[in-house]
Amino acid sequence: MNLKEMIARQQALIDGAKAEGRELTAEEKAEFDSLQRSIDAARAAKPAADPDMAKKAVEAERQRVSEITALCRDFSVDADSYIKDGSSLDQVRAAILNQLKAKSAPISAHAVLTVSEDDKFRAAAVDGLVQRSGVALEHPADGARDFRGMSLRDLAIECLSRDGGNVTELMHKSSDDLYADLQRTYFNPSALFPAIMDQTVEKSIVEMYNKVPTTFERITTKGSLTDFKVSPDHEYVIGGIGDFEEVPEGGELKNSAPRTELLPTRQLKTYGKQFSLTRQAFINDDIGLVTRVPGLYATKAKQTIDKQVYGILFNNPAIFDGVTLFHANHKNLIGTGAKPSQATIQEAILQMQKQTDQFGDALYMTPAAIVVPVGYGFDLQVVLHSAQVTGSANNDINPLYNYPIDVVESPVLNALAGANACPWFIKADETSARGIQVDYLNGVETPTIRRMEAPGVLGYTWDIFLDWGISVRDFRGWVKNPGVAL
Repeated sequence: MNLKEMIARQQALIDGAKAEGRELTAEEKAEFDSLQRSIDAARAAKPAADPDMAKKAVEAERQRVSEITALCRDFSVDADSYIKDGSSLDQVRAAILNQLKAKSAPISAHAVLTVSEDDKFRAAAVDGLVQRSGVALEHPADGARDFRGMSLRDLAIECLSRDGGNVTELMHKSSDDLYADLQRTYFNPSALFPAIMDQTVEKSIVEMYNKVPTTFERITTKGSLTDFKVSPDHEYVIGGIGDFEEVPEGGELKNSAPRTELLPTRQLKTYGKQFSLTRQAFINDDIGLVTRVPGLYATKAKQTIDKQVYGILFNNPAIFDGVTLFHANHKNLIGTGAKPSQATIQEAILQMQKQTDQFGDALYMTPAAIVVPVGYGFDLQVVLHSAQVTGSANNDINPLYNYPIDVVESPVLNALAGANACPWFIKADETSARGIQVDYLNGVETPTIRRMEAPGVLGYTWDIFLDWGISVRDFRGWVKNPGVAL
């Protein structure tokens, strides 16, 4: 295989991985590295090349063989196969470690430390960059403090030197030249800098996503779907199978199949954005583009779900049966709007508890939460924790005293209502009725990132996306009071 064919094969490996939206596999990476060594050797052999390059290549190969032989000798492993297939020292370390794990053999502390050195470096660098952006970590990796003040340029020099570059030469390069070196490592699975950037972005997303103070999780059920097709919700069928019937002695059990009515459907959609660590941002040391920015996108993703859930409650769309979620036909709408009080809350609870299933049988509905806009929380503390009815001249006992119901306040309802009447709601627990559900693709609740090359962008570019779907599974799990203007 000549030089041109080897370069073409490398490009084919990269194109194949990009087309499938993945990194190179271990086998592809090994082939890629082997081709690179052959390319380097071929270039070194050219007359126009630096005469010292061939010598350096020979010395590097001798050192590789020597180090692999010594490592294999320490663990009584045959080194010939690793030397012949062009394995790097790190690949041999990993292979030996896996063999020892499989055999349950004791592993020396020195071996473990050597194998995990790059992992420790990456973990410390990632946590240092995340902390530099202002995100607090409970248990940062050892050494993270050393990276909190490190510029992207210094980190690039450290990474490139660990990947085999000459430190002195790297330090004398301009930031633009360093960035060009980093771009050449874009598709190298073992390159440190892009791996650190990926992990920093991912950790910032997870940390900030989990700290968003949304409330939709408290008023919805959570589900999982495996694809984007419309899925009939067969769990909606409650009743419809008839009562249990007495079976006389020697009698036979009667066959029965559940009746199905109009069923809800569930479906996922994909939501996402794209952001980049551009060449200019690298030169300007703008670390926020890989820490704060992806975290803000993750925050917005969670807030979008929150807004969509409360938008369903406020906007009252038509649901699976063609009728609006809150409607007289659904027996879940209070006719006259009012503030939450002992009387109005009790009215909503009783209306919920009188619900029947779609076949006319009584349901056992247990109120779980009262969902209100911001501004009613203090009043509800009085309503739910006063032994007597407020304002009663006879000191009447308050039937809602310490009533087991959760109070959920959301500023989204205030924003949606503006100066108009703002509704509030009673929600049943999920064992009574499913209510509103948020589904995720394969249960993945946090945004996913994917590094890619974007045409026309000088920089590392990431896609950030999350797949979710929101559906009303049962209108009987909610009761609405139209409320009043706040």
